[in-house]
Amino acid sequence: MNSPTDRDFWFLPLGGCGEIGMNLNLFGHNHHWLMVDCGITFNADLNPTRVELPDPTFAMDLGDSLTGIVLTHAHEDHIGALPYLYERLGSPTLYATPFTAGVIREKFRYVSIDPDLVILKSQCAMTLGPFTITPLPITHSIPETQALLIETAVGNLLHTADWKIDDNPVVGPPFERDQFSTPNLPPIDVVLCDSTNALSPGHSKSEQLVQMGLEQLIRRCEGRVIVSCFASNIARIQSIGRVAKRTERHLALTGRALERMTLIAKQCGYLGSDFPLISSHELAHFPPRHALFVATGSQGEPGAMLSKLASDRHPDFEIHTDDVFIFSSKTIPGNEESIERLVNQITAKGATVYQAEQFPDLNLHASGHPNQTELADLYATVQPKLVVPLHGEARHLAANADVAKAAGIHRTLTGGNGDLFSLVEPFRVRRHWSHAGRWAVTQNGKALEPVTAQPEHT
Repeated sequence: MNSPTDRDFWFLPLGGCGEIGMNLNLFGHNHHWLMVDCGITFNADLNPTRVELPDPTFAMDLGDSLTGIVLTHAHEDHIGALPYLYERLGSPTLYATPFTAGVIREKFRYVSIDPDLVILKSQCAMTLGPFTITPLPITHSIPETQALLIETAVGNLLHTADWKIDDNPVVGPPFERDQFSTPNLPPIDVVLCDSTNALSPGHSKSEQLVQMGLEQLIRRCEGRVIVSCFASNIARIQSIGRVAKRTERHLALTGRALERMTLIAKQCGYLGSDFPLISSHELAHFPPRHALFVATGSQGEPGAMLSKLASDRHPDFEIHTDDVFIFSSKTIPGNEESIERLVNQITAKGATVYQAEQFPDLNLHASGHPNQTELADLYATVQPKLVVPLHGEARHLAANADVAKAAGIHRTLTGGNGDLFSLVEPFRVRRHWSHAGRWAVTQNGKALEPVTAQPEHT
């Protein structure tokens, strides 16, 4: 009963279905399992800095039937649990693109583990047990994000990972609709699709629009400019570099996460010659009109550089009244209080703050996820028999299902972590088929403990 036969094609989410973050997906066919992604989340209600990850008990019992772990991209909610769970899962082979592999290696370096890591090549099929997997490049807010075509003897699946339609991205190739059209894909039975922005009408913004918005605002600034964004958003960091050059400012990074990510990006061929850097210590002594800093801490993290600046703990400079802070990021739910506290500290020192969400017309941030028009576009292109929304709370999943139905997809299944989806007709879902809890990393970072209260789903 717990092992899929050669007539079965199963999908079992242990994280990321009915919630945003902590993605861990299992696919079962012919007595074998494939894992896609292995991420973390943060429990903002209990402790915004506490790392939580999917309870891997079911996967730990799979043994040799686990054929490997394919990583779709390098965001923490897709790879962050690997250092904690890798050996517990039997040290399976990891498959990732060069940039994602570079981020994974850096994470494993801190736990003194040398993982078995194989480099994925976009649009090149590989066979893992009874699964044939073809990575398909897709646009998102981090380089080398891959959708996955997963083929089996009984059905074919497209797992979108996180994505958006960006026809003119700053980093990487544009979204290629043709690769998802019927002539270029086998018939697709099921699409598993990102639901993060399924409640948002229209089309998401292009990263190029953000680059223009940042340039227009920074040109008006007379003092130093400090831009805060997610360290993994290499396209945003590249845009800031180009804006620095166009506005005759020198650029410095402040924050270890930024330094690590940009180093990996450069090693993979990103961040070109228009990304000149000097040290933050050196830039602190430049005329304010010619200084542009990129800083970590847009979520109000107490140990990040923005918080150190706000509390006069930065090693190189302090806030002046003519400084301009730009929060080029969204607010992650649960971080509202910490961000508000940080902004109040900054403005109390006389500096000006622009938060992207409070100034939408300035185009200071773009989501990496698809709005309703993009979802409908993908469904019309792929024309699957079934859509299974994931990567969202219940309301996001329901909205995604509604978009699919409006686009002519008559079958949808929604559920949550621990539900078993049968992806062979007649499509169905068995509720609470497997335990799907959470583990938390202890304060010393060296052990894991079960989380007693679990999020509910219906």
